[in-house]
Amino acid sequence: MQLKDYPDVLSVEQLAQVLGICKNSAYRLVNGRHIGCRRVGRKILIPRQCVQDYLNSARYNITQR
Repeated sequence: MQLKDYPDVLSVEQLAQVLGICKNSAYRLVNGRHIGCRRVGRKILIPRQCVQDYLNSARYNITQR
């Protein structure tokens, strides 16, 4: 499934699925403000564009060892 197949606003569970990581790691990305989100009450809403921006930024942060 590609990112464009997901809704415009994702949940943390969907974020974890998109990135292929566990739910706890997805929460770390959101709580560490690595991926933009909005909180509505106890619910965390992640715009699909923020996920795309995060993935695009990784392209420029690769360091050589």
